[in-house]
Amino acid sequence: MGSIRDGFFHSLVIATFYLLALLLVCLGAPLPLEAAEPSSRNLDTGWQFRAVANTDRSDVKEWHSAQVPGVVQTDLLHSGLIPDPFDRDNEFHLQWIGLADWEYHTMFQVDTAALAHDHADLVFDGLDTFADVYLNDQTILHADNMFRRWRIPAKALLKPGPNTLRIVFHSAVEKMLPYVKTLPYVLPSISTHNYGNEENIATAPYTRKAPYNYGWDWGPRFLTEGIWQPVRLETWDALRIENFNIHQQNVTSDVGNVTAELEIEAGRMTTATLTLAHDELAGPQAADGNQTLQLNAGINRVSFPLRITAPKLWYPVGYGAQNRYRFSASIRMGREVAARAETKTGLRSIVLRRVPDEWGKSFEFVVNGISVFAKGADVIPFDSFPNRVTPEIHRNILQSARDAHMNMVREWGGGYYESDDFYDICDELGIMVWQEFMFGGDMVPGDVAFQDNVRQEAIDQIKRLRDHPSVVIWCGNNEVETGWLHWGDRLEFKESISAQARERVWQDYVILFADTLKNAVTQYADPVPYTPSSPSANFEEPPDNPHNGDMHYWQVWHAQAPASDYTLQFPRFMSEFGFQSFPEMRTIRSFAKPEDFNIRSTVMQAHQKNKGGNERILTYMLREYREPKDFASFVYLSQVQQAEIIKIGAEHLRRQRPRTMGSLYWQLNDCWPVASWASIDYYGRWKALHYYARRFYDDVLISPFLHDDKVDVYIVSDKLQALSGTIHMRLLDFSGNVLLDQSKDVQIAAQSSATYFSVDKAALAAKADPRQSFLVFDLDVAGKKVSRNLMFLDVTHNLELPIAPKIEATINKTGDDYTVTVQSSKLARNVNLSFGDLDVQTSDNYFDLLPSEAVTIHVKSASTVEQLRAAMKTMSLTEAFNSN
Repeated sequence: MGSIRDGFFHSLVIATFYLLALLLVCLGAPLPLEAAEPSSRNLDTGWQFRAVANTDRSDVKEWHSAQVPGVVQTDLLHSGLIPDPFDRDNEFHLQWIGLADWEYHTMFQVDTAALAHDHADLVFDGLDTFADVYLNDQTILHADNMFRRWRIPAKALLKPGPNTLRIVFHSAVEKMLPYVKTLPYVLPSISTHNYGNEENIATAPYTRKAPYNYGWDWGPRFLTEGIWQPVRLETWDALRIENFNIHQQNVTSDVGNVTAELEIEAGRMTTATLTLAHDELAGPQAADGNQTLQLNAGINRVSFPLRITAPKLWYPVGYGAQNRYRFSASIRMGREVAARAETKTGLRSIVLRRVPDEWGKSFEFVVNGISVFAKGADVIPFDSFPNRVTPEIHRNILQSARDAHMNMVREWGGGYYESDDFYDICDELGIMVWQEFMFGGDMVPGDVAFQDNVRQEAIDQIKRLRDHPSVVIWCGNNEVETGWLHWGDRLEFKESISAQARERVWQDYVILFADTLKNAVTQYADPVPYTPSSPSANFEEPPDNPHNGDMHYWQVWHAQAPASDYTLQFPRFMSEFGFQSFPEMRTIRSFAKPEDFNIRSTVMQAHQKNKGGNERILTYMLREYREPKDFASFVYLSQVQQAEIIKIGAEHLRRQRPRTMGSLYWQLNDCWPVASWASIDYYGRWKALHYYARRFYDDVLISPFLHDDKVDVYIVSDKLQALSGTIHMRLLDFSGNVLLDQSKDVQIAAQSSATYFSVDKAALAAKADPRQSFLVFDLDVAGKKVSRNLMFLDVTHNLELPIAPKIEATINKTGDDYTVTVQSSKLARNVNLSFGDLDVQTSDNYFDLLPSEAVTIHVKSASTVEQLRAAMKTMSLTEAFNSN
């Protein structure tokens, strides 16, 4: 009987509650807030697109299926409406796409449950670039910045059942052209001298769009438009967490003093409870306690200090482990979770040390108290169409960077801010990121609307990226400052306007890069440092000088200076230097036919974006080498030449530590198949340079330097511990006869560069003809060879190298992989193993094969041993020369 009575009273209480609730609603009184968690619904499906203006093609004015995220060029390609933009010279025939306006639309269902929530927001993570957005034919947004996230309250316009979302994209050129024509002067643009309009007027400086879209000296011109980032519908009631990050004020190996910072949007005034916790990514969770929150309607910013004893720190690769922590925040209203968020980060201290010293002012990254020599390369966008870039592509390139002992990449300012997975992978691999804001070289407008737009862009991106320990610096731009001071078209522009206008342009630059962006980094990214430009001396001196700030050096290549001029430069930090080569023949065949295999053909010129670049490669080639016998040999020699030249520069920079503390060559990757400065081509295939980088960026390097008729033998060590080793120097002829043999035991200091002995060139010449001999330097540590370097005492075309030395190569299966053993009775230089169209990874390539010394290469491939044997070919330097 008791259970029946209890059940009766329980039912009565529930009924009474609902009657009272109904009465309150009828009287207009608000119900207590419910604590339902925010929910998100992806709106990336069901999209269609069509052209709506500025094109005469009727077929593209019909509706076609679209992919979101995506851009119009890839949608046209998927619909069979255009040919492959990268094939042959198709780029030039597809420029009409970026001058047209395009409409995208989709229909999505909304049920009454979704509409029952207090709030429903449409969130656009990225619209490229000028976009009018309509929900159920009502305007909700005029977007004008490719790099911003847009959140639009939409509940009032949503309805039960089908809803339509429509976006009209306007050509960035055609949209801005009428405005630019009204200006008293037009800022010049670095992107290209073909601006896509009859008046040849630059619109790029006035547009917040990826600068490389307008064309660059390594990339095509494709003015993309479209929904390039995800779209979603978010519903929420009481509150939502807009942002959650961990501010690292003071981190040491003893204690991590950090602050959990949250931005919480509340629908109305309320009280809630915040619970914080953290754990190592692979460890148990530790509670950090509860906090009572008094929230006002709107955005609330709250912060709570956390103390982590003996934290496991995050280090760049080569200096320690890449430990990371997971932090979680949950907000409860009563017993129910109203919102939750999570972030990952690595705890570390970061300082850009800039102090006066005997060479000027230092420029050196210090992580967890350790000075780090930055070894790496500059990164450009991974595709002309960013929606095609996958996490697998990012991982392949970044793993390749780490495999080449790189610890830094510079995210160049002429592209776009990379996706989250890029930075996650850098965090995981221990690769530091020099992160630039997206300004590729143009001066900037000074109107309030433009500068405010950029400020919000910066805040959006800093908030998104600030918990990544890999991001160790924010940089205002690429080359804007040095371009204004030194480039010819900028000097011509300055002469064409009044002194007052010149000062206005400069002040507009200073306001944005010395004030607006600097303050954004200070406010939202502290303690990560900021530098206004690359190169820059932080406005203390003119940029691009060797004693203050970072430096870009381009006399080798652009001015056709000899590669040896690299050894005359003594920068504090070299953030750009480079030399071009062609990608391998397999990549070339992806865009060209055999009749195009000539450096002056229309197609080869179309895939060379630096004017005169193919001819410049050949000019340098004929200085050092003999004439290539055919196009394939030219391609091979171009890669060898690029590798050898960058080796000169990179080794010189490493020898200068601690005066120089960074070597970043231009560039790591490509956005399409092209002749360029990249060490990895568009398809992820290593060029000779990347194999060389694995050697010249190794943690311990033996580096001979020929100057003033003597050879100084350096050892460079990035190791944190001192080493004991032995230098072994041999002078050999090309048949392997030993003409001189010397060894020396050495003590190598931690993190050092020093000369350990010297030998006079005259003494070597007395032993052998320099045209018929070479030096081999080996460094052994604990009985193991850790570094080798060869030196030739004359230019290559003067050497009497063995003609087409016979190379024996045998391949065997070893476990799941293969080994290739190669040897030759005579010296074979720059030996390249290739396997036709098979997908193969080799542990080394483009290596020197000493006489009668076997080398074993590890090979990974899904192909069978029979397929590999049939496809395998070897190529050495003299085989590429014309025999005449």
